[in-house]
Amino acid sequence: MGGVYERELRAVLAGELKGVRAITKSCSEVERACAMQVIQRPFLVVRAPGSGSEGTGDLLVLRGDMCFPIEVKSSKFPRQYLSGRTMVQYEALRSTGERCGLLPLYAYRLKSVRGDSWRIMRVEVESLTGKLRHLSRSIPKLPLTRNGTPHLDWGKGMPLHRFLALVCRSDGARSIETDPASAQIYQSMLESSN
Repeated sequence: MGGVYERELRAVLAGELKGVRAITKSCSEVERACAMQVIQRPFLVVRAPGSGSEGTGDLLVLRGDMCFPIEVKSSKFPRQYLSGRTMVQYEALRSTGERCGLLPLYAYRLKSVRGDSWRIMRVEVESLTGKLRHLSRSIPKLPLTRNGTPHLDWGKGMPLHRFLALVCRSDGARSIETDPASAQIYQSMLESSN
């Protein structure tokens, strides 16, 4: 069943109109507009060979300006705790991120929810530079349990449409942000889509 959601996310990140429309059917107009930006600036999305193996994540998402591995998870419960094999996956992602200067992400799909059902969270990595380091400041990291163990909490992740707006801003959008009045309008659009 996890493969269904992996394919769903793959279609969206690859900028396939049909895929973006499918996940935004029950979203607001602002959320839909944010998500649609990926059609103009799509990624090459490759399913990692031996998906779920050490440090690769399920998907490798590439574009000229950025690249990151994504581990895809889904559940009908808003929280998912990592232990055993899933904790080994997390540690391998973190290690790969540190070694290769990548920003590993988790994409968490909550089943049977209306609106944007995906949330994005990052694995804490210290060795980031440039654009990935800047991007990592905007994406929430996996929260910790009372024991200090990372886990997935859907309510604390970044909605997928906001993530797409963040990573798919066009040069035009960047130039708009240099004008303080336009930047404030753009920011309020992003915040109102929460």
